[in-house]
This record gives sequence, structure tokens and C-alpha cells, in this order.
Amino acid sequence: MLIGIGALVGSAASIGYYFMGTVGKKVVGEMAQMLPPGQYAIDRLRVLHEGPIPEFDEKTWTLEVYGLVKNSFALNYEELKNLPEVTSISAFHCVTGWSKLENKWKGIQFRTIMEMANVSENAQFATIESEYDYTTSLTLKDLSRDDVLLAYGLDDEELPPQHGGPLRLVVPQKYGYKSAKWVRKIKFTEKQELGYWESRGYSNTASALLDDRYAK
Repeated sequence: MLIGIGALVGSAASIGYYFMGTVGKKVVGEMAQMLPPGQYAIDRLRVLHEGPIPEFDEKTWTLEVYGLVKNSFALNYEELKNLPEVTSISAFHCVTGWSKLENKWKGIQFRTIMEMANVSENAQFATIESEYDYTTSLTLKDLSRDDVLLAYGLDDEELPPQHGGPLRLVVPQKYGYKSAKWVRKIKFTEKQELGYWESRGYSNTASALLDDRYAK
């Protein structure tokens, strides 16, 4: 349910507080402390990933967008950060059982990329391609939510490399393996492509609210 969205200021917007897809003012008490089934709260984000942390060279880094689109393109880091910026506070839920509430992410809404690419009507999914051939995929409906970001900032700092910097996907409603770190490419497709963990027995839908951890 959409409660309220902050007004645009220049090229930046502040999108209130999110919890499980709810947008609006900061919620104190029961809702702010609510956890999905099978989760426990921790004080700081833990570091879990496949492979070493990649090196980042701002001069050579690019984000490539392609597939079923009318406008394929690539952005360098400066161009990415010149896009309309959004701040979102949301919970992060790891499939291993821990949750970190109220993480302050800064970046661009994923749907900004969809609009820039002019996605084909036949496209139903996007595959997120990261360093070391890590992939995950989601429906365009899931990716079009207000709180789904391509984030380059966390808690008023540049997004640290161990947490996915320079750029990671943030999908608060899903378990963390859908929020891919070190994003380099986005491919729009008609059929869904199973990602790294999804092809190894984890749920493709990955709803934290529904305790949807493993493929059935």
C-alpha cells in the first residue's frame, strides 16, 4: 500500500520509510520491528558473497543494458550518478535467517533504467548480471516497485565494496540473493533465466514474507 512519497527536490527524491513494500513516514514500534517468518534481527549487515571482492576503477566501470529493449545503452559511473537519485529505508532479509532493519539506501529506481531502455512489450523479466558470472532474475512487476533500487550508497556513505559497491540491486521484499552485488549488466528477456542460487535449489520467487526459501 502506498502511503506517501516525498516531493522531488531538483533531481533527487526521498521516498520515506519502507517495510515489506510499505512506503511512507517512519513507523515506530510493532511494524518497525516486525520480522518475516523464520527471521531474527541483527544490528548490522553481514558480509556474504561468492568470490573475492572485485576491484573498482571508476574510469573504466560501466553498466550495460540490453536485450528486449528499443534502446540498448551503457552508462559510466558518472552518468549513473547523474540520474535522478532516490533515498529509501528498507529491511534486508538473508535467506540464512537474519534480517537487518532500516538500512538507508541511496541510488536510482530500477524502473528508471526500464524507462531509459524503452523495454519491449514482450519483455517480462530482467536478468541481473554481476561480477564473476553471478546472476539472478526477477519479474518486471517486482522490479517496478518504488523501493527497488540500483544502490550506490548506504547509510549516508558510498556503498562499501563488501556490501556490493559500487552498485548493487536492492529488492526489499525478497531474500538477499535477489539483491545482487556488483551489478554490471541488465538483460531484459521474455522468458525467465534461473540465476546462480536459483539453479542450485533456492526459490526463484524468494518472498521473505511468505518464508519462500527453497524451490518446490
